[in-house]
Amino acid sequence: MKNKFAERARLVKSSETREILKVTERPEVISFAGGLPAPELFPVENLKNACNAVLDEEGAASLQYGTTEGYIPLREAISQRMKDIGINSTIENVLITSGSQQAIDLTGRSFINEGDTIICESPTYLAAINVFKSYDAKFVEVVMDDDGMVMEELEKKLQKHPNTKFIYTIPDFQNPTGRTLKLERRKRMIELANQYDVLIVEDNPYGAVRFAGEELPPVKHFDTENRVIYISTFSKIFTPGLRLGWICADESFIEKYVAFKQTADLHTDSLAQRITAKYLEIYDMEEHINKIKAVYKTRCIEMMRSIEEFFPKNLSYSKPEGGLFIWVELPEGIDSRHIFTECLKNNVACVPGTPFFPNGTQKNTLRLNYSNMSKEKIIEGIKRIGEVLHRELKKELTLL
Repeated sequence: MKNKFAERARLVKSSETREILKVTERPEVISFAGGLPAPELFPVENLKNACNAVLDEEGAASLQYGTTEGYIPLREAISQRMKDIGINSTIENVLITSGSQQAIDLTGRSFINEGDTIICESPTYLAAINVFKSYDAKFVEVVMDDDGMVMEELEKKLQKHPNTKFIYTIPDFQNPTGRTLKLERRKRMIELANQYDVLIVEDNPYGAVRFAGEELPPVKHFDTENRVIYISTFSKIFTPGLRLGWICADESFIEKYVAFKQTADLHTDSLAQRITAKYLEIYDMEEHINKIKAVYKTRCIEMMRSIEEFFPKNLSYSKPEGGLFIWVELPEGIDSRHIFTECLKNNVACVPGTPFFPNGTQKNTLRLNYSNMSKEKIIEGIKRIGEVLHRELKKELTLL
């Protein structure tokens, strides 16, 4: 049969990290590959209670169709969370989505025309790259340092690409680098967006998981012209399986998002929304988040200590104050895909960094996840990766 896919189908491919996760599912593999929360921290018993309460109190309604915008009590709770972190919001500014991944996809649908320019951090979130590429966007990458996207370089890119559709940024504990955009740069990003009349898409799935350093307000906190679209999720602070995210933006944006969401899934899971709203009503979410932060802090510290002990000294790595990831930059000439293959032979997995660069510009980087493995497995897994790195660097020196 002749291929009958739409033209855009050529732009879509499977996520490389998802394909890697299939390979790492063997029980003997110590995996730092996925961006997975720690499952032992999921509040299973409390969720049972919340679920039973929902089914007892409004069972039929929880199993019925719902409004596209989302369950009002949950939108109210999210709106309050937005106010708590410095974003002025009402429920009219909030749309519930099927995970933040749907929010990213709806952003692509709503704003990207074929050939539009998107400015992003270099590197950036792989699944966002795949979404925006599916709408045939062109990427302009802005270099980062330990304090996030470099604003002087952002301004140069805006000058060179005056018709940029939006800046896509993950300011807090960025995926994949774990870096955080410092306060002055957040303010400057807004100034540049206003000056060059460009939107900002602020993707913030990790901001609540800060276990060190000083709390920083979101980029949207400084938004004076309603040009920032804020995206977040319950996946990293509650459970990813319920697939609940949200968009907080100007009402004119939400109106269009709602129209596009109606063409996708009509509404987000009614039962999941009510269970989450009930959990927020009867339990202390901040207490739960504090438990997550305490565990992730311990695991992050252990991974950094193990890197210092077992990795070669001629590389660098990020030192996150929250989130789920550490970013490793290897010496020039080392291909992280080869490192991944060799590590897998040693029953340990990481993610090669290349796919996180929209234009495929850098091959000598690795992403490590510390949230999903015990202290003992972190030590053993980093030791195994270190053995591979020492061996491969020795080969590289021999070739030189």
